[in-house]
Amino acid sequence: MTQSKKGIITGWPALLPALLLSGCAAVGPDYERPEIQTPDAWSEQLAAQVDPDRSNSLQTWWQLFNDPVLNDLVARAGKANVNLEIAMARVNARRASLAYAKGGRRPVITGGANASVEDRSDSETPQGEDNRVEAYELGANLTWELDVFGRVRRNIEAAGADYQASIEDYRDVMATVYADVAASYITIRGTQQRIADTEANARSMAESLKLARERYDSGLSSRLDVVQAEANLEYTLASIPLLRISLQQAINGLAVLLGQDAGSLQSEFSDALPLPAAGILPGIGIPSDVVRQRPDVRRAERLLAAQTAQVGVATADLYPSFNIGGFFGVQSDSLSDLFDSSALAWGIQSPVQWNIFNGGRIRNIIALQDATLQERLAQYRQKILEAIEEVENALAAYNLNRERAGHLERATAASSEAVNLVLVQYRTGLTDFNNVLISQRDLVSQQDDLTQTRTDTELALVALYRALGGGWKPADGNSETSP
Repeated sequence: MTQSKKGIITGWPALLPALLLSGCAAVGPDYERPEIQTPDAWSEQLAAQVDPDRSNSLQTWWQLFNDPVLNDLVARAGKANVNLEIAMARVNARRASLAYAKGGRRPVITGGANASVEDRSDSETPQGEDNRVEAYELGANLTWELDVFGRVRRNIEAAGADYQASIEDYRDVMATVYADVAASYITIRGTQQRIADTEANARSMAESLKLARERYDSGLSSRLDVVQAEANLEYTLASIPLLRISLQQAINGLAVLLGQDAGSLQSEFSDALPLPAAGILPGIGIPSDVVRQRPDVRRAERLLAAQTAQVGVATADLYPSFNIGGFFGVQSDSLSDLFDSSALAWGIQSPVQWNIFNGGRIRNIIALQDATLQERLAQYRQKILEAIEEVENALAAYNLNRERAGHLERATAASSEAVNLVLVQYRTGLTDFNNVLISQRDLVSQQDDLTQTRTDTELALVALYRALGGGWKPADGNSETSP
């Protein structure tokens, strides 16, 4: 901004009202957290089996399984999971956006220099003046928006809520990663147990095939017993490759969760270990706790707050904007005189802008932001409904799978005894081989169902703690602190 060598002040009468109004409240709605009703307790069917005491921390729920390998895997995932790195990058981006928005409260000062030399033609030069014209300028320009109607304040509110939402998103990713690691680990151990059960049954069937051949060679039975025994054995063995495919896929999926290449964990799981089992259902609190604990619900609430502020940002455009502009520096038509005291120049301006007519654009933008605000509110309500549904489903799955496992345990014990009895009867010629086939097939099926149900029970417990938002403590920090 070029000024004469004497100070100039313009627009001050228009600036005085702005200075008086600068302490006014920001336009647009002030955010208030919506009150959304939740059930007072979980469903009556499950209430008797849930302890409302939450003495067991949700932060490290996987330690409930008392498995050192699982604890180690969760720790490794927390340090190396790529999705966590992505979520942290989003947090850093929102933090930078917030810092940028806060900069709107401060003046902007830019420095610059300019030099121009012009050699005019004789026809363009007034008589008696030099053809050569020089101009030099060195100084700083200042611009500052007075936040009279709160546009800057609302913008900072929106950026701050977006930053807090990104923290909740990070926590949600973290909770998901921990749950996925535990689910993958339980699936691996459950699949290893299913393979071991199938191999044990195959060995038993191989003994039955040997018995059938001995009886056939002795003329005590027909060739039919032998081929039926062979078919039964081979069909059982054929299920093992399918189980091994599932096992490798689960191990490779776990490797990705740890930020490693697929196949890098195969050696770590070369030895089978028992399926981890928590064995108990600790206290999980009441439904309203889910709203406070679940990061995705908390994120939806922060996005609602951010959108409320955006309505204020749009509303501020209905009002005039007040600015302060200034220049301080030196100006001279001679480079040698540039730093003389006579070259000092300064100026202050206070321009005012007001969109008097714009074809309804601003009001339509406000209507757009209002509609988006209603969308955010509905999304927040939907998140709470989904969270409570997930907890109820996980509770039902956990309890009903435990009930199913109890029945299968008794069925498997009975089938195992039946196999032993029928083999004795077949060896002594009191029954035919068909009963042996039926008994062995029943045992294989029931043992596999039992192991799968035990696996599903523990997976349901993992899903329960994921639905509760386990993996971090609200008491350790709030949405305003970085993860």
